[in-house]
Amino acid sequence: MKREDCEYTSCYCEENVWKLCESVRSERTAPLEELFVVFISNDSRTVPLWKQKSGRGDQPDYHVVLLQLGPTSSSSVVYDLDSELPFPCSLELYATQALRSDRHINPAYHRKLRVVPADSFLSSFASDRSHMRNADGSWRMPPPPYPPIHTAECQMNLDDFISMSPSVGVGTVFSLEHFLQRQLEGSSP
Repeated sequence: MKREDCEYTSCYCEENVWKLCESVRSERTAPLEELFVVFISNDSRTVPLWKQKSGRGDQPDYHVVLLQLGPTSSSSVVYDLDSELPFPCSLELYATQALRSDRHINPAYHRKLRVVPADSFLSSFASDRSHMRNADGSWRMPPPPYPPIHTAECQMNLDDFISMSPSVGVGTVFSLEHFLQRQLEGSSP
């Protein structure tokens, strides 16, 4: 999968990743069970990331990437359409260049990660894009050209995915350190 072949809208990372998962499922370019959607956030939704392109908004926010687990930790890759790093990028390089460590960061900005199997994300994610509207109803950033993503039961559950409370939503929540330790040692999410 090449970056230029991917559907992309700046500031809509969760939808960009949903479209990536949808593309992998329809084109069968990888086994879906190898793919995990990773929401990077914290209680204040202000997470630092490095090696990101401009245009992510005027302040730190949450972010979403796609992780493809390989047979070994060194073969796992991250797909981040907002990154200046290669696409895909080895998890090891992404960890050292984009995520770095929480050790020298103000605790208010420490990152957590919600890891969701791609098939669960495809079947349960919904966004009416209301989080991208200003108080007057205008768009903070232009929306993607396709209709909002929803399920038969839900129009909006983005907050459940961004939440880093383990009791909310689907998937598993990790601290940044625990996630990287598991992944770089070869454990599955």
